[in-house]
Amino acid sequence: MTGDSPVLVSPHEAYVGSIDQGTTSTRFLIFNRDGEPVASHQVEFKQYYPQPGWHEHDPLEIITSIETCIEGAVKSFEDNGHSARSIKAVGLTNQRETTVVWDSTTGEPLYNAIVWTDTRTQALVRKLKNRLGSDKLQDLCGLPLSTYPSVGKLLWLIENEPKVADAYAKGTLAFGTIDAWVVYRLNGGPKKNVFVTDPTNASRSMFMNIHTLKYDEQLLDFFRFDMKKLNLPKIVRSSDPEAFGTLTTGVLKGVPITGCLGDQSAALVGQKGFSPGRAKNTYGTGCFLLYHVGDKPVISTHGLLSTVAYDFDGKPQYALEGSIAVAGSSVKFLQNNFGFIKESREISTLAETVEDNGGCVFVTAFSGLFAPYWMDDARGTIFGITAYTKKGHIARATLEATCFQTKAILDAMEKDSGHALAELAVDGGMTNSDLCMQTQADLTGIPVSRPRMLETTALGAAIAAGFAVGVWSSFEELNNVNTAGTTVFQPKIDGKERERRFGRWEKAVQMCRGWEGNEKEGEDEKFGKVGRVCVDEEGWKSER
Repeated sequence: MTGDSPVLVSPHEAYVGSIDQGTTSTRFLIFNRDGEPVASHQVEFKQYYPQPGWHEHDPLEIITSIETCIEGAVKSFEDNGHSARSIKAVGLTNQRETTVVWDSTTGEPLYNAIVWTDTRTQALVRKLKNRLGSDKLQDLCGLPLSTYPSVGKLLWLIENEPKVADAYAKGTLAFGTIDAWVVYRLNGGPKKNVFVTDPTNASRSMFMNIHTLKYDEQLLDFFRFDMKKLNLPKIVRSSDPEAFGTLTTGVLKGVPITGCLGDQSAALVGQKGFSPGRAKNTYGTGCFLLYHVGDKPVISTHGLLSTVAYDFDGKPQYALEGSIAVAGSSVKFLQNNFGFIKESREISTLAETVEDNGGCVFVTAFSGLFAPYWMDDARGTIFGITAYTKKGHIARATLEATCFQTKAILDAMEKDSGHALAELAVDGGMTNSDLCMQTQADLTGIPVSRPRMLETTALGAAIAAGFAVGVWSSFEELNNVNTAGTTVFQPKIDGKERERRFGRWEKAVQMCRGWEGNEKEGEDEKFGKVGRVCVDEEGWKSER
């Protein structure tokens, strides 16, 4: 298929490509109409940690990794007797909140991408929390002030990087999350200037009103942005036959990009969470639990986020979200920093060398704790180490940390929604561990359902793209997709034991609070100049 305006295609012999741009790697998968991946290619890319708490990516390396993955997957696809011409559309799913800035005239990045896990904005966030009106933000955008959303990263860049500040002053500063950057570059950059995002990604910036799905003047005013100087991507539907343009180079040149979803929304779609009450938990670098709440957002009062689940037809669906900053990255920590294991998949084998955690509790707060605690002053802490402690105990405690935080999120979701979840659908790398999934079922007290095919995030992006070009036309057509071979883990401990274990975890969480305190007051001084452009002193609350 060529051209900028795709036509609807026959679903027979139709395939859909899916770009899965994650935090540590990029993949391209090709799905058939049954939702089965028939070819894939993956590339890991470099992680930059220039200072403690800082995490960056090279935006151009991300684009190169995508192009490499497309070439590799299509070659495998053709080697197996298929034709690239049968790939009717491409979907995109991506790490969210990660912030990219570039010059709108040249299309070149002005700084490395600041990754969603980055915590350099702690002092800035503390100042913003002390501004009048900060308590009203979540009602408008669904997110609380923290180091997590994109807005703080953008403010930091404007104030600390001269090239970014100059572009802002000239009105040539383009801001986007990874999806906007990828679509822009795959369409050829400034020549075609396809500069768009979808609501699932736009809702992570703190710029979009979650009720209207439009950029909100009250939000932008709070952060003191001059909209004559800042270029923001147009918000379009998650599934659209024309809005995302077409690939302009490579083996799939001319194939339309017709779907876009932030990774966690994509996983919800891939798990077929199309009705209120359905929930999924993705165990990736971080861990993200989404609970479908329907066609109106629910603003949490128990530490959760409100986000857009998807928008396929102009009738957006919403979700409550619990975000855990550290999940699979804690396993990588044991592998890379301590040398406990050689491969991530060995974590279960190591953990099974002992019967329990031996009294160890590991609060994996490497960059603070996200939902439902929102403690940016916590740091990773292991409690209960004795002369008896072995590597296996720490391995078990590492797996349990994600499971405990998931239980805390589910408890908060029950309070916000008024309904207890009956079953939890799971996906992501850590779900390969039977021990981890059994632990999750034990600690939550509900069945945990793991599909045979775990690439649900990439599948969700493919579904969004496929809907736009007629590969699928209704949710009912997807009922039998990825259902064979599902494993269900049933709880095996009683409620009393469950609460005893969780109580010990909650005690550990409270004990690690405040480790990264205000003794680093010099850090606040670094951000004093922030006030001159975007966070002036007007409207500060009185300091206590």
